[in-house]
Amino acid sequence: MPRHDPYKACNFRVEIDGLTAAFSEVSGLESEVEVIETLDGGETSPRKLPGRRKYGNIVLKRGVTQDAQLWNWHKQVLDGNVQRRNGSVILLDEHGNDRVRWNFHDSWPCKYEGPTLNAQSNEVAIETLELAHEGIELV
Repeated sequence: MPRHDPYKACNFRVEIDGLTAAFSEVSGLESEVEVIETLDGGETSPRKLPGRRKYGNIVLKRGVTQDAQLWNWHKQVLDGNVQRRNGSVILLDEHGNDRVRWNFHDSWPCKYEGPTLNAQSNEVAIETLELAHEGIELV
């Protein structure tokens, strides 16, 4: 039987329609189905049925640069002009080949967070963009 080692979490890229940006961290690749409990006549244990699908927001983090694409996209939402975009998070193998892909649909930036600045530190200034979306699939 062939051995399948897990891929490293540091080797990934993000693609979003019309945006080119490198990210240092991605989180929120999650989906959930609500559980609805019902009692049928005479039963003492509830039946558990699937309810609505829910998707967590995707959180993207990167070092701040002069590139304002992420802020501009968020600013459009603040101005009442929601521009939805599709995207993918792609996990790569050690040779840089695509191995696992999560596609997300109809996303828009619901939250932007600028960096925490501290004159006592020499860490990279990190900005965060949180994307609401309407579905995710593992391809």
